[in-house]
Amino acid sequence: MIETWKRFRGFEGSVRLLMINQLTINTAFYMLMPYLAFHLTNSVGMAVWAVGLVLGMRNLAQQGMFLVGGTIADRLGYKPAILAGCALRTVGFAALGFADSLPVLLLASAATGFAGALFNPAVRAYLAADAGPRRVEAFALFNVFYQTGILVGPLIGMALIAVDFRVVAGVAAALFLALTVLQARALPARHAAAPSGSGVIGVLGDWRGVLANRGFVVFTIAMAGSYVLNFQIYLALPLTVQDAVAAADPGGDLGSVAVASLFGVSALVAIAGQVRITDWAKRRWDASQALPRGLTVMAVAFLPMLAVPPIEAAVRGAGLAPLPATVLVVVPAILTAALLGLGGVLVYPFEMDTVVRLSGDRLVATHYGLYNTVSGLAITGGNLAVGAMLEFDAPIAATVPWLALAALGAVGALGLVLIGRAGGLASPSAPDRDTDAEPAGSEPRGHGGG
Repeated sequence: MIETWKRFRGFEGSVRLLMINQLTINTAFYMLMPYLAFHLTNSVGMAVWAVGLVLGMRNLAQQGMFLVGGTIADRLGYKPAILAGCALRTVGFAALGFADSLPVLLLASAATGFAGALFNPAVRAYLAADAGPRRVEAFALFNVFYQTGILVGPLIGMALIAVDFRVVAGVAAALFLALTVLQARALPARHAAAPSGSGVIGVLGDWRGVLANRGFVVFTIAMAGSYVLNFQIYLALPLTVQDAVAAADPGGDLGSVAVASLFGVSALVAIAGQVRITDWAKRRWDASQALPRGLTVMAVAFLPMLAVPPIEAAVRGAGLAPLPATVLVVVPAILTAALLGLGGVLVYPFEMDTVVRLSGDRLVATHYGLYNTVSGLAITGGNLAVGAMLEFDAPIAATVPWLALAALGAVGALGLVLIGRAGGLASPSAPDRDTDAEPAGSEPRGHGGG
């Protein structure tokens, strides 16, 4: 962590503030959202279908509006988009905590989703602009702050919900309000290169230009599967662990602890290893090598879950006592989560940098917006497929989902290899890797002062 702190101090003020921004955003988000469904069903008394509608509205608003949010950032400036997103989420989170009618909750949920669509592309485009040739290093540090928020947010929420959910919502809203004020005062204004045209016609021209960027579109499709793999920390792995532990320990707390350990392990891998792993990878590989190898690690991550049925059969065939669920299922699931985290650590900085390079440094936030939209659609479709496979009979459900996920990762890695060999991951604006590996503490060389 000392090395991480040194690297952090080596960037200019705007980049450091954007990293703090993401830490605060994720802390506030994850201290509230994991407990929202419980609050709405138990405290507000809403039907389960209505709770699902409220939660789905946030996801729909965020994923569906990423392209709009990126366009707003490119046309009006990164700072206004970031401020508007944080202010909107302040209002949305406060409403989620204190409202009790479905229409208001739906509006609040839509507001929190659109807020994410506003500041996510803008923050990444701003970070890329001000980090300059140190983009890969900056995105590596950014992911440390990102994952730290995911780790500490639920813990803070767990402590505050013992008092009242409205306290959780109030503190989360206050964090976003403080972030809005801080960035309004301290974050310098940044604008992308002026897009051509104005009004609806100009915006549609921007979108056509992004969609006509064949290299970027191919890369976006090739990477979409990695988001399906990553999301299984929230879907397939927790469901499998909970089912296995519930059968062995009905009514106990072991299932909740085991699920929490999945999130914790994945986040800790990034927090502890991101900077060192990125440094190691930059010395050896460029994006065309690091990306497929990272996706290969993510594909291999599901092999421990595929090993569960053969191990169970071998133990039964040997006449031994059945292994407890904590050994047979939880340990492989934690190993899978750790490997997914490791693959994500390897992929993320090169992935974010590649989006910028393939955009040609033009309409960067709009490119990020489309990239996030496609990723969100992939997650939705992938989760539907994985959820359906988990509903199969026990022998099939224990193997087919994990085999399909491993195959998806392998196909994505192969696609990236082919794209890389064809030169599809390179661009004339790519930063020199030796320059990017500049020692910590050297003078930052971002665009503009901090």
